[in-house]
Amino acid sequence: MAITLHVDIVSAEREIFSGRCDMVVASGVWGELGIAPGHMQMLTKLQPGQIRLNLADGGEELFYISGGFLEVQPTMVTVLADTAERAADLDAAQAEESMRLAQEMLQDKQQELDYAKALSEAARAAAQLKVIRQLRARMK
Repeated sequence: MAITLHVDIVSAEREIFSGRCDMVVASGVWGELGIAPGHMQMLTKLQPGQIRLNLADGGEELFYISGGFLEVQPTMVTVLADTAERAADLDAAQAEESMRLAQEMLQDKQQELDYAKALSEAARAAAQLKVIRQLRARMK
């Protein structure tokens, strides 16, 4: 029997995934992380972006998270996400519209705006679009 990781991805609203994986790839604050069974223990903050799971059955799943934390134990990985969605459930049109609105807010010098909020929205939309594009590329 091959050694695998038990992976849980949860958000404030619900559990998104729970199952066995051979590898977890996530966007940490210092770059991309690859977690395999037996990885040393760690806790790190996650950037908005994708979580890629190489499933124990040979499949692959992609998820979008808006940020959060990753806890690694030798046989278990837990992703505590602010928000999380399966990549297949993301709406490309909605993400593109969010990006357009955020860019308009950043360029509108007349409007009083929360600059940090506009930047955060632009980063969220960009991360969602990146995950959508990667999912589409894998499906071809």
